[in-house]
Amino acid sequence: MVNMSFEQKLAQMLELNKGKRIFQFEHQGQRYWLKQAEKLKGFMRVLKGNAQKALRREMCALQRLSRKHAAVPKMVCHDADFFVLEDSGVTIKDWLSKDISQDNMQQILNDSSKALAELHSMGLNHGRPALRDICWNNGQVTFIDFESKFGKSSEEQKKVRDLVLYIHSLYRSLGPQNEIVEQAIQQYRDAGGEWVWLQTQDFLRSWQWLYYVSFPFRNNGGRDSKPVYWVLRHFRYTV
Repeated sequence: MVNMSFEQKLAQMLELNKGKRIFQFEHQGQRYWLKQAEKLKGFMRVLKGNAQKALRREMCALQRLSRKHAAVPKMVCHDADFFVLEDSGVTIKDWLSKDISQDNMQQILNDSSKALAELHSMGLNHGRPALRDICWNNGQVTFIDFESKFGKSSEEQKKVRDLVLYIHSLYRSLGPQNEIVEQAIQQYRDAGGEWVWLQTQDFLRSWQWLYYVSFPFRNNGGRDSKPVYWVLRHFRYTV
């Protein structure tokens, strides 16, 4: 069928991808992502809970964030068992693995830092803003895969957690390239994130003993342990 409508394409994709939790497809040059309720059986159903309710929570969260004009993917359509999002471009993690200039790399990271500061200024948080959960497309930043389970954490604590995880992800992806990372963090501060940055610095004071413990692993530890030293170093010496 040459001139297949979006509804027909959607029906076809659902039929071809039964039971697949998430997949992408294209229609008239636009890429989309479809996410549907996970088909769980036996013990996994008990362990993970009601998959349809989980999908509904995620759908409602995206709609709520969109109403607040947060930088989230556009939801094209939804049903009880699935929803469809417009593709938001390449993740920043994938951008950094491409052969791009240092200036372009800096611009992408600066844009993502500003976007995180804007999200926090709106009274919102992401929960896990690693570079794999942030997309960039011609200057447009979009956050994906929001995490919402934090117990009784305050809004301040959630934003502090966001910033720690974001900076950890910067060092995890780039290594100790202090200039690039420091510029990106400064963009966050200048775009309205100064108060959260100061709160994060205050929070990490009680963890500075790890600065000395992590020193031997700063260059040759595991991928998650190496950035710990550089995160602590940033908040220890930056004013």
